Amino acid sequence: MRVCVYVEGPSDKAAMEALLRPLIEQQRQAGIAIDFFETPDGDRKASVLTKVPQKAVNILANDPSAIVVALPDLYPGNKAFPHQTVAELIVGIRSNFEAALQARGLAEDARIQERFKVFCFKHDLEALLLAAQRELATRLGAKSLPVTWRVPVEDQDQNQPPKRIVEGLFADRGKRYRDTVDAPIILGACQYQEIADRCPQCFRPFVEFLAGLGTGDVPV
Repeated sequence: MRVCVYVEGPSDKAAMEALLRPLIEQQRQAGIAIDFFETPDGDRKASVLTKVPQKAVNILANDPSAIVVALPDLYPGNKAFPHQTVAELIVGIRSNFEAALQARGLAEDARIQERFKVFCFKHDLEALLLAAQRELATRLGAKSLPVTWRVPVEDQDQNQPPKRIVEGLFADRGKRYRDTVDAPIILGACQYQEIADRCPQCFRPFVEFLAGLGTGDVPV
């Protein structure tokens, strides 16, 4: 089985590979390959929302053992189509997927529809860094951090998404947050299940999906 997970950018790819390394290896040994792919430069979120569904149709039509996952940020809202909530984001992506199926004459193939999955970061990848409070503090050279964000962190709002908070924490200490460097280092020091438990709304379902592959819990 091959699982292709499409995220927005290189920081998302590197951070997921670092955090989920034990799970990825466990599934690899079970014959399940989980690969993360970043989208091309440009409007990366719009690309995941509009181009990945088309790419998914091509992959799934040609490989009956494949699963394709779209994993964009919820922030910022209203990219590519109107959406402010997770439910609206999922509906919009699946609508684009169904339109691509229709264009290929595959709209009635339920097996393909079941192998396209949509999850998201709420509101962005950096929610996981705020959930990794101890490891984030270590990266910043601090003994602890005052919690200035909502808990659970997925309740943080669109006006001040987690990435802005993380950037501020770095700036307060005279540092610059480099997402492609700092995010993988911080999350690579974490237990993925702990982060999933602290982000139960959107990230934990994604982790549970990956962990359930090959167990009969996920239709393929």
